[in-house]
Amino acid sequence: MTSAAANVAAQNGHPHTLKDMPGYIENAFPGKEAQMVQVTEYMSEKGFIPADLAQNEVSWFYGNLGIDDMYFATESVESIANHIMALYGAKIFAYTKNDNGLDINLERETDEAAVYIHTSRPGVSQLYGPQHEKRIDAKYFDLRTYFVRQCVFVNPKPTKEQEIDIRETADKSFLEKATENTLEIYSNVMKMALSRTGPVIEMFEVEGSRERRLVIAYKQQTTQSFFSAISDLYHYYDLYSTRKYVEQFSNGITIISLYLNQIPKSTAPPIEHSIHQIIKEASLIYCLPTTPLQSFFQTNKLSVQESIYGYIGWIFAQHFLNRLGNEYVSLVNILDPSNSNHQDVLTKMKKRLRTDTFTRDYILEIIKSYPELIKLLYINFAMIHYVNPALNSLQPTLSYQRLRTDNILTVEELHEKIRRTTSNSHELMVFESFLIFNKHVLKTNFYQPTKVALSFRMDPAFLPEIEYPTKLFGMFLVIGSEFRGFHLRFRDVARGGIRIIRSRNNEAYSINLRSLFDENYALANTQQRKNKDIPEGGSKGTILLDVNQQDKALVAFEKYVDAMLDLLILGETPGIKERIVDLYKKPEILFFGPDEGTADYMDWASAHARVRGASFWKAFTTGKSQSLGGIPHDIYGMTTRSVHQYVLGIYRKLGMKEENCRKLQTGGPDGDLGSNEIKISKDKTCGIVDGSGVLYDPEGIDRPELTRLASNRLMISNFDVSKLSPKGFRVLVDEMNVKLPSGETIDDGLSFRNNFHLNSMVECEMFVPCGGRPEAVDLQNVSRLLDNENHTRFKYIVEGANLFFTQEARLRLERAGAVVFKDASANKGGVTSSSLEVLAALAFTDEEFAEHMQFEALWKEHQRTRTPRSILSDELSLAIVKLNENLQHTSLWDNVPLRKVVLEEAFPNMLLKQVGLETLMKRVPENYVRAIFGSYLASRFVYKYGTEPSQFAFFEFMTPYFSKVQ
Repeated sequence: MTSAAANVAAQNGHPHTLKDMPGYIENAFPGKEAQMVQVTEYMSEKGFIPADLAQNEVSWFYGNLGIDDMYFATESVESIANHIMALYGAKIFAYTKNDNGLDINLERETDEAAVYIHTSRPGVSQLYGPQHEKRIDAKYFDLRTYFVRQCVFVNPKPTKEQEIDIRETADKSFLEKATENTLEIYSNVMKMALSRTGPVIEMFEVEGSRERRLVIAYKQQTTQSFFSAISDLYHYYDLYSTRKYVEQFSNGITIISLYLNQIPKSTAPPIEHSIHQIIKEASLIYCLPTTPLQSFFQTNKLSVQESIYGYIGWIFAQHFLNRLGNEYVSLVNILDPSNSNHQDVLTKMKKRLRTDTFTRDYILEIIKSYPELIKLLYINFAMIHYVNPALNSLQPTLSYQRLRTDNILTVEELHEKIRRTTSNSHELMVFESFLIFNKHVLKTNFYQPTKVALSFRMDPAFLPEIEYPTKLFGMFLVIGSEFRGFHLRFRDVARGGIRIIRSRNNEAYSINLRSLFDENYALANTQQRKNKDIPEGGSKGTILLDVNQQDKALVAFEKYVDAMLDLLILGETPGIKERIVDLYKKPEILFFGPDEGTADYMDWASAHARVRGASFWKAFTTGKSQSLGGIPHDIYGMTTRSVHQYVLGIYRKLGMKEENCRKLQTGGPDGDLGSNEIKISKDKTCGIVDGSGVLYDPEGIDRPELTRLASNRLMISNFDVSKLSPKGFRVLVDEMNVKLPSGETIDDGLSFRNNFHLNSMVECEMFVPCGGRPEAVDLQNVSRLLDNENHTRFKYIVEGANLFFTQEARLRLERAGAVVFKDASANKGGVTSSSLEVLAALAFTDEEFAEHMQFEALWKEHQRTRTPRSILSDELSLAIVKLNENLQHTSLWDNVPLRKVVLEEAFPNMLLKQVGLETLMKRVPENYVRAIFGSYLASRFVYKYGTEPSQFAFFEFMTPYFSKVQ
């Protein structure tokens, strides 16, 4: 089926007879009496129940259990009789055990419907036995094709205008049984859910009753196991449901309706207070419906806030507990970093220290052993970030009242408590990491009434300098049910792409998880060096999809962005987006760009920032559509053009013809970089490696066929293999035992793809990585790129993909004779255009000129000093970055006439003509204008005079600018 749709009606607790309520029209089955007779006759024929008892059992089932008539109207005589006989058997079984209780557990599942009937104590979550709600979540709500009662929509594919009309998008049977009151309620919450990313939660009183109706609407496929998790939540507050309804709509909205009552003789506060707390905490459940600490919440050992806090702390510990320590520092001081053997030892030691000590399971085992410490650590966190409800003129919530009555310890007392409670140093370190987390959270959306993922603005000061020598300016941690991610930046004004990280299997996920933060840091650091010529510093965002959520990239990206906006925009709407505790106390603006897996999402992010009321929405993302004032990187090939200029520069310097050069390229015709490299190059491309496999032809791959794939963004799995030469071949990742033209047999296509760039069968002069995982070539495998005489197999390498080589591998290749231009220099065309897009949203200049400038500087400096180009690139970047920072805070900036002279040159001419310099200086934030001023002067000075200028060079450089000052 193409539509994911389900209707569920459930009666929990002790069965009740449904009365005419304002939500749904009471079901009435006119054939009930006649059906009873048929059921009795069927059971008498079977003979499992004595004939004189069959009538009593049927009457008891039909009259005493309060089962809704919908059941009798939809079930067959045979099915009902089987359920009654099963209940009779349960009675006999209970009698033989001298058990006064009766456990009912009946179920029937077909392709069209499912029925579950079971006993449960009101207000108590079930850890064992029939997990019917979890099964309903898993089978009918969390997947794409499933039914409890198959929906027949009025309009399966509504138009944009029709999708807000409940009568156009509803199931026909729902329209028959829903009252006008329900239709009005559902219509309102549906419209709100369509206009936002998170859930909409409303409470309604039931006339003449203490019962309360909770209605929750959200977009399908944006959360998992929510139906069962919400039951755990209201059970925690001594509530139980008499009825539940879940309705699906063809516009992609799910609406849950719960009728809640308080357990008799409960000592909990009035039901209104409990439901108010449930409404606030339902967004936490929506963000993270299930965690490894769920059982502590279900058994009332931890609240939902405490259990989710414990889960967040577990994730934090996974990334930051496995640090290298003093022993590694001592080893670094002893060994020689310029010695390749020493570097190899350090690399291996670093990987081992980070993976062997604290595994995920080991950390979780420790956390589960001390729920009482989680409660105390949560109080420490909450006392900082929980906003006193009185500040919002609201009644104090139950959770706030709990905080005021709990044992509140100082940080010193809490640390001492942890030290005395834990039994060894490892346990102590795990819970100390929670204290580190609490201390360094500057703001969070944890207590926002509505949210789709949890976000934390961190002070990165806790990061050890030995591992992260360049200090971060800002750090965000974002956690959702489909992903976890970071955003790191090295300056207040910084720009960089947001990358989706996928994992093919559990092993790949574990590797990606362990390296996530370090990869993000390295990418942002590369971006910092790459951005040396523009006002913005470097930043990067990563989104690691959970291993079972590989198809949820867009959902994860939307949640990541929305959760970040929670911390960038002041909340002004009580009950929806409220003010949060902000220890940073400064406005922040982040700039996102396209990266792997997110190029198509930039328009949405910008538009969503506008809907959220962000004043910076136009500059929030780059690489947008032209209709939004953007410069799409894929259409114009921004990054590829700068990479290719380095390729052409090598050919020009060495007097080579592009048409005669053989090239290997990782990153295929389906990607931005790879497709544009194919379209603008004229070389003899012999090898392409992409997500689907390997395409190789030593005679050169057919150029028209490659161009066809690139133009249509198709993987090499779509290549017409009839166009290969007799020596050419294609091996896909899911193929096994493939025989090559040479006679060699490839056992595993995936392994062959992953290591093909290291394969000695590749015979090419030029290697241009346009895709691939970071550190694909490191000190441990770089020797495979050398021949028997220790000469490099690739003579020229232009690194289009970020961090494809480690720095140690680059230097090893350069010592072996390769010409290597690293990522921070080669692929910066995209960031140049993005900077202009931020500044004007309509300016477009010749980025190739800037790239040519830097190429010449690197080539000239290498000729002069013979320093490896990989090191020169870093030295050039650091020199510009350092001079930029200094120039922003010198008397040169304070000289207003000089400032205007420099900015007249720095701002794009088109922008100056349309807006004017004075207006630009007023509208653009001062820190951004300072960055323009500093980066413009610094980059031009260093490119002209190099990294070691004479003491008079800067005076000579600035003289023309001073001469223009009036």
